[in-house]
Amino acid sequence: MPSSNPTLIGTAGGTFLSVLPNLHSEDVLRTVLLAAIGAIVSFVLSMILKFVVKKHRK
Repeated sequence: MPSSNPTLIGTAGGTFLSVLPNLHSEDVLRTVLLAAIGAIVSFVLSMILKFVVKKHRK
């Protein structure tokens, strides 16, 4: 059953507005901090693995 774009937008908007009052600034800050740490760790590990693979192929 195909769904229309306004229905999807309305559902997403309603979900966001129902969650919004339950969000606290500490939760948002913690989420942003954990996402940043995860991105940094992922980047560093991919650089290390790239270096190891290059070294191993020689």
